[in-house]
Amino acid sequence: MEKNKKKKIIIATGGTGGHIIPAVSLFETLKSDYDTEITTDKRGIKYLKNFNNIKFNVINSNQIFGKNLIKKIIGFITIFFSLLKSLIFLAKSKPALVVGMGGYSSFSICLAAYFYRIPILIYEINLVLGKTNKFLLPLVKKILVSNQNIKGIKDKYKKKIFFSGYYLRKEIFELKKDELETQKKKLSILVIGGSQSAKIFSEALPSILMQCRKANIKFKIFQQCSEDNIEKLRKKYHELDYDFELFTYSESLSKYYKQSDIALTRSGASSLAELVNLRIPFIAIPLPSSVDNHQFENASYFEKKGYCFLIEERFINDKLYKILKDLNLNRNRLLEMKKKMENHSDKETLASVEKLIKETLNV
Repeated sequence: MEKNKKKKIIIATGGTGGHIIPAVSLFETLKSDYDTEITTDKRGIKYLKNFNNIKFNVINSNQIFGKNLIKKIIGFITIFFSLLKSLIFLAKSKPALVVGMGGYSSFSICLAAYFYRIPILIYEINLVLGKTNKFLLPLVKKILVSNQNIKGIKDKYKKKIFFSGYYLRKEIFELKKDELETQKKKLSILVIGGSQSAKIFSEALPSILMQCRKANIKFKIFQQCSEDNIEKLRKKYHELDYDFELFTYSESLSKYYKQSDIALTRSGASSLAELVNLRIPFIAIPLPSSVDNHQFENASYFEKKGYCFLIEERFINDKLYKILKDLNLNRNRLLEMKKKMENHSDKETLASVEKLIKETLNV
């Protein structure tokens, strides 16, 4: 099919890493057969600029949830202009399909698509239906869900559910990970998450590792942290005489995934799904302020499967040391968790989504 005859698909996504990564994964899957473009807000630029050959457009939006009246008014005004820009953008681009990936910046594009009677699919990555997708659900053809145990979808809309799984980068499935050596002296811990994660982990982890050192337990630490915190954290680990490597959000996680035995992470759905598919047992510490407590729900699901440990942030100082100590002594526990993770795979997820899109477009 020649390029000028390709059907156009717009992927409308939120601006966080948890929204951008699945959107990029879908883009990479569709780009050979469709003229594909991503829309996001200004937050998404810092993620998308790290990918080559991704066509994207920035349409800023805002949220109207919360109790602050002034912020709500500003939010409505921003959304109004975002909707106007979305209507103009879609009139020019003439897509055959819009796929909403969740997040408030996907709202205006999807609503504009409904105005033009353009078919809409939406994707919910979390176990709790997000506010944007909840509003859009009556307007769409299908809602693609990562997990069959999703909460928040009314019975009358359940016929719209299409179970797809988690959208992950191709490199996750191609990564050849080092095998766990239960007899090695130091287990390797990968510490990852967004900027809010960096703060709590940077504050809490050094003192917990000091307890480990006093008990003659040492780990190799790979820790993601913010640029402004890296020197302070480096000094702390030097004082502890720990084997460590610090890196920022702009760097690829793949080389650290390859070397890690355990992960310490927040509970964004994309991050947890990558760890599960890579068979890396993890300790999940959900962000307590996440909307509708969705991070806790994400982590709780995988804990029940036996893939991880779950610690509420308020208990991090009381429980994390004990878990690390127990895992160091009983490394077969990690092998058991890795074995259970073999029951989960998202390798065929994007192929099933591509098939659904072809059916929707009648191609």
